Amino acid sequence: MKKILIIGASGQIGSDLTGELRGKFGSQNIIATDIKKATHEVMENGPFEILDVMDKKGIASIIDKYKITDIYHLAAILSGNAEKNPKWAWNINMESLFNVLDIAIEKKIEKVFWPSSMGAFGSTTPAINTPQLTIMEPSTVYGISKQAGERWCEYYFKKYGLDVRSLRYPGLISWKTEAGGGTTDYAVEIFYEAIKNGKYECFLSDNTSLPMMYMADAVKATIMLMEAPADKVKVRSSYNLGGISFTPKEIADEIRKYIPNLLVSYKPDFRQVIADSWPRSISDEAAQKDWGWKHEYDLPKMTKAMIENIREKLQ
Repeated sequence: MKKILIIGASGQIGSDLTGELRGKFGSQNIIATDIKKATHEVMENGPFEILDVMDKKGIASIIDKYKITDIYHLAAILSGNAEKNPKWAWNINMESLFNVLDIAIEKKIEKVFWPSSMGAFGSTTPAINTPQLTIMEPSTVYGISKQAGERWCEYYFKKYGLDVRSLRYPGLISWKTEAGGGTTDYAVEIFYEAIKNGKYECFLSDNTSLPMMYMADAVKATIMLMEAPADKVKVRSSYNLGGISFTPKEIADEIRKYIPNLLVSYKPDFRQVIADSWPRSISDEAAQKDWGWKHEYDLPKMTKAMIENIREKLQ
């Protein structure tokens, strides 16, 4: 029987992934943890523990307590917040990964998932249809930590035989949790502000095109990768995940189909430089070929789902 530990369950990915995994494998088999309290749904519908990913002994204790077989390590400092305190972000992002990888070997964990990001690319990376194997020269501490993490995950697989799997997520869009300090967070904020106030000031320029993905697709890809037979997982650094690409103006126009009087202004901040260094679109051909990946949500379908769910949530 699988016993899955989720580290970072109160975050954007964790909040959605926890529910999907509990539905698939049973609530008592998914142990959600975070350094802070999570949503009511995550905390009440199965085991939840407060855990600091920097506490190696604490991680080991929970693994022993619940007889954990698989780990999803989602805790990280995201791009925008990381730039405010680079060394702190580097220490947390890298040391937490080493904690998980080392404990996974020690405790004979079957599989580990660790998320990378399109932030691992940089301004010298081909911006259109970015291939799986390409130039990677990230210019942010978040991107540097993700690029380094990819190399370490591959190293632990080759050196120690640890079954580590990873995805390079594009910008992720979810209605369950609000923005958490990332450069693509405008695409979540704009929905909440549109519904609450009918206006939004965007921190990126109106024509900044970035790869994005609705959270349901991201969660689906994550579980598909982790459930794929080991011989189908050919990439042991991190798989590209593509999704859909759009600009702030395009998403605003789509939201106006539901909120016609939405007012959007643009005031680019330090995150604009980060966004400009990232791809405009990403090829996930390797994921399609190796384990059958295909995204479901386009911009209109995602917008409809976000509007409907946020309106219900805010009632």
